[in-house]
Amino acid sequence: MIRYLRRKINIFSLRNKIICMVVLAFVPFLILTLYLLASMRSYSRSYDNIVSNMTTANNYNLNFKDEMDESLYRMVARNLTLEELEGEKDVRDPYAVIEELRSDCQELRKITIDDESRRWLTIIIRNVDTLRNRVDDICENIEVGGRYDKNIQMLDNNIYILTELIQDDIQNYIYYQTRNIEVLKTRLNAQVDKFIMLYIVLIISVAVAVIVLTLIITNNIITPLNKLVEVTGLISEGDFSVRANVDTRDEIATLSESVNEMTEHLEAMVTTIKDDERRMRHTELRLLQEQINPHFLYNTLDAIVWLIESNKAEEAENMVISLSSFFRLVLSHGKEFITIAEEEKHIRSYLEIQQVRYKDILDYDIRIDPIIYPNEILKLTLQPIVENALYHGIKYKRAKGTIRVTGSREGDLIKLVVNDDGVGMDEAELISLREQIMLPCQEADKGFGLANVNERIRMNFGPEYGMEIESEQGVGTTVTITIPVRERRSGDEKDD
Repeated sequence: MIRYLRRKINIFSLRNKIICMVVLAFVPFLILTLYLLASMRSYSRSYDNIVSNMTTANNYNLNFKDEMDESLYRMVARNLTLEELEGEKDVRDPYAVIEELRSDCQELRKITIDDESRRWLTIIIRNVDTLRNRVDDICENIEVGGRYDKNIQMLDNNIYILTELIQDDIQNYIYYQTRNIEVLKTRLNAQVDKFIMLYIVLIISVAVAVIVLTLIITNNIITPLNKLVEVTGLISEGDFSVRANVDTRDEIATLSESVNEMTEHLEAMVTTIKDDERRMRHTELRLLQEQINPHFLYNTLDAIVWLIESNKAEEAENMVISLSSFFRLVLSHGKEFITIAEEEKHIRSYLEIQQVRYKDILDYDIRIDPIIYPNEILKLTLQPIVENALYHGIKYKRAKGTIRVTGSREGDLIKLVVNDDGVGMDEAELISLREQIMLPCQEADKGFGLANVNERIRMNFGPEYGMEIESEQGVGTTVTITIPVRERRSGDEKDD
């Protein structure tokens, strides 16, 4: 049965599932409440009718006999006609009193539901008609005149007896109406007890049904959602081969299909982006190497030849060793990342070579904290900056200058600083260079090497890392490289 319900519920949308659960929990209580309200309204109307009937009858029970006896006694005692009686104070027309009672009893008989009370109303009406006839006789005797004794006798033997009899009939009617209230109360209590039992049974039944349906519906919702959470978690970790398989026909199934489509697109896009980045990195690295290799190599070889011709064999040998170390680190077995220790050797070899060529104008100082040596850095990060400091700062100073390279760790960051005391830049040149290094290196009009370094750092480590440049004309330039702490994996160690 539960499996059947699960299959049936699977075809509903989430909205319909929730509505189904709410209807199951709400509708039975709504029906029972409406039934209770209808019953209470019916009992309330019955009670109001009985109370109204009793109030009407009780008014006559208190006043009818006195009013009739008083008005007829005055007529007989003073021998007054009806016209003359109207001038008397504190008495009413007996016919008006009789007609009023008769009319009210007829109305009560229409709305009274129990037979016993209706029977007493019929008796009252019959006695009221008899009383009217006796009043007619008294009125005729008064009009004829000379029948005082007979009228007094009729008062004692007929009128007083009839009014007392009518009063007793009214009391009987009130008695049976009171009994009706007790019957109504008994029926109401029985109905309330029945309603309470029905309500308890309904609560238990609905609670069980709601619990079962809730478990089915929530399981029907949570299970595919958990699948989606698992799939999206794998996607967030970079696994784009996973797919969500949801066999429902609701919004979650639609969502899973969208997730699958998104994953397929992401997989294709990531593959394309990786291929493009790989090609771009190789291209940029090649461009940088081509920028470095020809002129630098030619000038270095010329310097070595000059040293040999000048019989400075030891200096020429040292220069060849530095050049060999420089290019060995440039190649690095094709690796893109090297250690900071290797990068330091690279720029030291470079500066050693350049100091031979520019010994009259170049001095350098490298102070990198050994604690950061094992951390990874992109190959050719510092060399383009050092080269830029030499060719655009020191050479134009027309005096000896110094390039200082420092490195330290600051929390989870590594700061590498290249400082020169060359010619520096004015504010406009500095702003222009800062804008250039933030462009893709292919779009940079100047500072190609710096833009290349900054772009590769941001692309590999994140947009929050990269290069900052400070400069003052006539004072010098400082370039700060910020990268995260990332130690070289043992399997990636370079074999020298």
